[in-house]
Amino acid sequence: YLFLMPFWLLKGKANFKHQIAERVELRIDLLPYNQKLLALLASQKQQGKRLVLISASNNKFVEQLANHLGVFDSWVGSSATDNMKGARKLEKIREISGDSDFEYAGNEQADLAIWKQANGAIVVNGSNRLKAKVAGMSLAVTTIAGTGDKVSQFVQALRIHQWAKNLLLFLPLILSHQVGNVGAIMAALAGYVSFSFCASSVYLLNDLLDLEHDRQHSSKRLRPFASGNLSISIGLIASPLLLVLALVMATVLPLEFILIICGYYFLTMLYSFLLKAFAIVDVILLACLYTTRIIAGAAAISVVPTFWLLAFSMFLFMSLAIVKRFTELNNLQNSDSTQPAGRGYQAGDLDILSMLGSASGFMAVLVFALYINAEETQVLYETPELLWFICPLLLYTVSRIWLLAHRGVLDEDPVVFAITDRSSQFVVVACGLLLWAATGNWL
Repeated sequence: YLFLMPFWLLKGKANFKHQIAERVELRIDLLPYNQKLLALLASQKQQGKRLVLISASNNKFVEQLANHLGVFDSWVGSSATDNMKGARKLEKIREISGDSDFEYAGNEQADLAIWKQANGAIVVNGSNRLKAKVAGMSLAVTTIAGTGDKVSQFVQALRIHQWAKNLLLFLPLILSHQVGNVGAIMAALAGYVSFSFCASSVYLLNDLLDLEHDRQHSSKRLRPFASGNLSISIGLIASPLLLVLALVMATVLPLEFILIICGYYFLTMLYSFLLKAFAIVDVILLACLYTTRIIAGAAAISVVPTFWLLAFSMFLFMSLAIVKRFTELNNLQNSDSTQPAGRGYQAGDLDILSMLGSASGFMAVLVFALYINAEETQVLYETPELLWFICPLLLYTVSRIWLLAHRGVLDEDPVVFAITDRSSQFVVVACGLLLWAATGNWL
C-alpha cells in the first residue's frame, strides 16, 4: 500500500483518506480522549445546545466516534471527494448553523479561518503560537490544555532507564581485562551510546506498532503514545532520526560493530512485526537480542567473545525473558482475562513457563560452573577457585526472581526490578569484586 499511496494522493486528500479508511479498522473505544473536553461538551449538552461533530477525518471514523460518544446531535466527515477542512469546513458549518452564532472547538492553524467567523473559540491542546493568534481575535476564548509536558513525555518514550541493558556492552571489556586500556574504554563507551540510540529508536517504533495492544494493558496504556500525551507524528520523526544518529556514532567503531547493530535492528523489526505473536519463539529472540549486546561490545573493542560467555548469556536471558511473560500472564489471570493482546500465550501456560524459565536460569549457572574449570579460565585468572563463590550468588538470584514472580510481586520488566532491587545490586557488586579478586591484581 505504501507504493499505492502517491497515486491515491494524486486524486486529492479526500480520496487519500478514503482509500486508507477502506483498509483500516480502528478500535474507537480504545482511543485516548481529552476528558476535559468531554466534560465541557456534556455540560453544553445539558444547557440544551446543539452539538455537531465535524472533522476532516473520513466519514467512516467520524460516524463511529459520534456513535461511541453519544453526545453529538449530528456529524460530518470527509467523503471520497470532499475534504472537510479549512474553508470547506466553514462552508459546511454555515450550512448547518444558517445565520445563528456558533462556537467552534479546534486545535490547529487551519481552524483560524473558522474562528474568525465564530462568536466563541475553544482551543484544545493548541500550541502557544496558535493560542496567541486566537487571543488576538474579538471573541470569547476557552483554552483546554493538553496533558503533561511534551519534553518529559518524549524522554519517557525513549525509555532511558532501559539503557541499563546496554551496559552489557562493557562486559567483554571487563572479562578481557582491558579496564585499564583508555582506547578500549572509549570504544566501548561509543558503542554504548550508539546502541542506546538504536534501542530508543526501536522502543519508539514498538510503541507506535503496539498502540492498540498497549491501550488494553493495565499499565502500558499510560505510555506517552498510548495515552495520547505524545503525538504519533513525533514518534514517526524521532524513530528514524535516532537510528541515523546511532549509525553515525557507529562509524568511529570497527565495521563488525556496524554490521552487528544493523543485525540487531533487523531482528527487532522481525520481532515487532511478526515473531512477538509466537509463543516461545518470542522469548528465544529476546534472549538473542540481549546476547547481541555482548557480541556488539566485543566487536567495539575488537575481541572475540568466548563460547562460555555466549552460552551463559543465552540461558540467563532466556530465563529473564520467560519471567517477563510469566509475570504478564500472572497479572492477566488476576484481572480475569485469559490471553494477553498480541501474544501467543494463555493464562494456562503459567506452569510450563515457570518450568522452562527456572530450568534455563539454572542452566546458565551450570555453564558458569563448567567455565571455571576451562583451560582459558586458568590463563585469565590467578586464582579461578574464587569464582566458585559466584555460583551460589547466581543460584540465589535466579531462585529469588522466580519466587517473587510466583508471589506476584515482581515488576513486569525484570530489568527495572534488577536496577531498583537492593539484593540484585548487592549480587552484581559481589560478583564484580570476586571477578577482580580472582585476577590476582589485588595482591
